[in-house]
Amino acid sequence: MPVLTATQKGATTREAIIDRAYDIACDSGLEGLSIGPLAQAVGMSKSGVFAHFGSREDLQLAVLDVAVERFTAHVLMPALKAPRGLQRLQAILLYWFDWVRHVNHRGGCVFAAAAVEYDDRPGPLRDRLIQHDNLWRAQLARAVQMAVDSGELPADTDPTQMAFELFGLALAVHHDAGLTGAAPAVERGKRGLDRLLDAYRSSVPSSS
Repeated sequence: MPVLTATQKGATTREAIIDRAYDIACDSGLEGLSIGPLAQAVGMSKSGVFAHFGSREDLQLAVLDVAVERFTAHVLMPALKAPRGLQRLQAILLYWFDWVRHVNHRGGCVFAAAAVEYDDRPGPLRDRLIQHDNLWRAQLARAVQMAVDSGELPADTDPTQMAFELFGLALAVHHDAGLTGAAPAVERGKRGLDRLLDAYRSSVPSSS
């Protein structure tokens, strides 16, 4: 069995801490993270956890980044396998709905919860959240633009506006999933997505 170096051991320990912290944040939000209970949960001392994260805020930022990485791996990466255009745009939203179903079993989405926790609280966490949010909206707008370029959406489609509407639909699924269950929320989300795409497609000029 290979012997891990001190650096490798440190990285492995850090990953284990973040993984446990992520589970806690899914259930209680980033504000539910506390060094003491987390250290106990991973079988370490508080100073041991502080050796990997200089502060509670550093830990929260790391967990937020990991939440975004997992969301991207679950939603965007598989959707990129779909052909550019409406198929890819639809795939992004369907994988997003599946993400809602996935995290609902764990307590909820860290990223979505953080938007409520830090929407009116200036500081590094809110800044990081806005950064991730802007990048994701840009990805949605880019997918919309590809559908415009392919001729599947009207040339005058505003990618930023449509991305906003798609984002709002997904947030409604997140909201209802937590209150009434993921299954009915996802089904309503799919119906809403079909209606939204049909509304945009209906404005595409006929080639005949």
